[in-house]
Amino acid sequence: MSEENKKIVKEVNDAFARNDMEGFLKYCAHDVVWHMAGDRTVSGRDNIREWMQQMEGHGPPKFTVDEIIAEGDSAACRGEMTMAGPDGTENNYSYCDVYNFSGGKITKLSAYVVQEKGAAEDQKSAGA
Repeated sequence: MSEENKKIVKEVNDAFARNDMEGFLKYCAHDVVWHMAGDRTVSGRDNIREWMQQMEGHGPPKFTVDEIIAEGDSAACRGEMTMAGPDGTENNYSYCDVYNFSGGKITKLSAYVVQEKGAAEDQKSAGA
């Protein structure tokens, strides 16, 4: 099952890169839970669809997948992404998404996203 789950995670990320919401949702159980650490939790495909439609004006994130690890009914994907904020400014992030599966469908997606510090912030914290 691990290899099949890795394949699903790859296809889900390809759908995100194309801004293909339905391409992502077809792999999700009807009662899927998407937990964004430190932000919100959205439950159910219809609610996720509605939430994602609210972000349509920002365009899809640009991202890399550095690694996908899968075992049993879980898989994790990590990488880097650039995404426009509400004001249109592009910001850089590191992410790790953890997927739980049942019956070949995603039942839970836990997303951990951390904004990268800019060069000016790095100099401040270094005491420059």
